[in-house]
Amino acid sequence: MTLEELTVEATAEIEAAKPLYKQVNNERLEFTSADYDQAIIDLANSKWDTQQFGYIEARQQAYGSIGDQLDMQFKDLLNDTTTWKDHIAQVKSDNPKPE
Repeated sequence: MTLEELTVEATAEIEAAKPLYKQVNNERLEFTSADYDQAIIDLANSKWDTQQFGYIEARQQAYGSIGDQLDMQFKDLLNDTTTWKDHIAQVKSDNPKPE
């Protein structure tokens, strides 16, 4: 999705969540128009970051530990297999980098 499309989505989500409040000097105040505008920008940017860079964290978790990967590589050398290479290819396939 484009940032503009994500902004439209964020706008709808913020509108559906109204009223929103903030705490200022121990006083509960409803968001001002500027606060709502900033909330939309912040949510859209967060969605953009997740879309563009979320794959990095997903891949890091799916790869497993360095120790596990080294163990896979060692066993591949001993057994003439491609377990590690297949694992890495699967992680990249399951968590593609956005274009």
